[in-house]
Amino acid sequence: MRIIDVLSVLSEVAGLPSPIRTARTWIGRVVSPPKPSLAILPFCLICLTVLQGCAGLAVSEAKSRDAGRQGAELPMPFRTLGTDHRFSELSSAAVAAKLRTLRAGEPLNILALSGGGAGGAFGAGAVAGLTRSGTRPEFDVVTGVSAGALVAPYAFLGPSWDAQLLEAFTGAAGDNLLQSRGVGVIFGSSVYSGRPLKQLIDSYVSDAMIRAVAREADKGRLLLVATTDVASGEPVVWDLGAIAKNGGQSARTLFRDVLVASASVPGMFPPVIIRVKDGLAHDQAHVDGAATLPFFVPPALLQTRPGMPGAHRTAVFVIVDGSLGEVGRTTRLTARAILSRSIRAGLNHMMLTSLELTATTAQLDGADLQYASLPTRYPLPDTFDFSAKVRRPLAHYAYDCAQAGRLWTAFPRTDNENEELHRMTRSAPVPCPADEPFFGYFATR
Repeated sequence: MRIIDVLSVLSEVAGLPSPIRTARTWIGRVVSPPKPSLAILPFCLICLTVLQGCAGLAVSEAKSRDAGRQGAELPMPFRTLGTDHRFSELSSAAVAAKLRTLRAGEPLNILALSGGGAGGAFGAGAVAGLTRSGTRPEFDVVTGVSAGALVAPYAFLGPSWDAQLLEAFTGAAGDNLLQSRGVGVIFGSSVYSGRPLKQLIDSYVSDAMIRAVAREADKGRLLLVATTDVASGEPVVWDLGAIAKNGGQSARTLFRDVLVASASVPGMFPPVIIRVKDGLAHDQAHVDGAATLPFFVPPALLQTRPGMPGAHRTAVFVIVDGSLGEVGRTTRLTARAILSRSIRAGLNHMMLTSLELTATTAQLDGADLQYASLPTRYPLPDTFDFSAKVRRPLAHYAYDCAQAGRLWTAFPRTDNENEELHRMTRSAPVPCPADEPFFGYFATR
């Protein structure tokens, strides 16, 4: 398979618009020229020289933090920032124990927000719609990856930030998010410039937001966002509350950079370089948290104290900013089409597997889990079409379903709920998440 075929598959899977096709045209002229020409030799020599120089910019190999540990000793640690501006990692079990002590036996409410590109508008609308319905709890723990990481601070801060949340995900500011790097894509680390994404997030991560997050973190609540360390290939969970409590411009900058990194889809946007001080200062490159975690609920937080009645069990809410399946369609028997379809199917199954494992773990630990996802029949044209004309109706759809009380699917679903599901979906062209037949099947299998 040629380079241009690989780029074509990536454009189809990620829904990348014309800039990558422009890159394919330039590469096609170099890789598959119509006639052999000696003129290409100087160009190749320049490329080799540039690439050799770029090799010095690569991040160094990182030692896995799990090296030498046994499987049972692998909790999900949280990276925190101390008052001395040095990073440390705390055991999630220790953090969970402290949180339960602060809650004095009260149940925990946990919200997990997945990645999903433009589908992040679904999560934003759902959170605001829960406020309108009067059923939105105060979440003790909010976690997010990728697009879900951008919703997470607003979900953490509560209803008073709903207006800013909806503006961020329905406004026109994101329309120009994808800016091509032109021929620079050949030698760079991404197809698109990372500057628009950074500027967009920077405009919403205000000093007021940092102060508000710090105040909530002082109460013992947790705001956790995951990125992927490029060198180690492992997820890193950042305690944004601990970062915000440090205050000042440095805290705001790191807070923003973690959000940008978590939303930087590999290949689409460049990795974010974060200066880490954990003994010796060094640089780490971080990309989209969804590369390693579709969403996450730290297992240590799921455990419910023995003897706690059902009304006081830990409650887990998962919002998947996309669909858990795909509508069947004809696929051409070409390498490009088959690879594109296979990657999509693999990502969907990874999300399903993660959701099922989380739900099973919750059941075993005595916690309740509910989830919401975009129905397969919702006409989302392109996951990476960030235009307001795509995001705005999606947010309104989720808002209306949440307001009507048709957002969540319980795991497992009861027989009575399944009968109600079939009754309500007979006439609904695009059902709310709670009325999607596939979700009902998934919750009972």
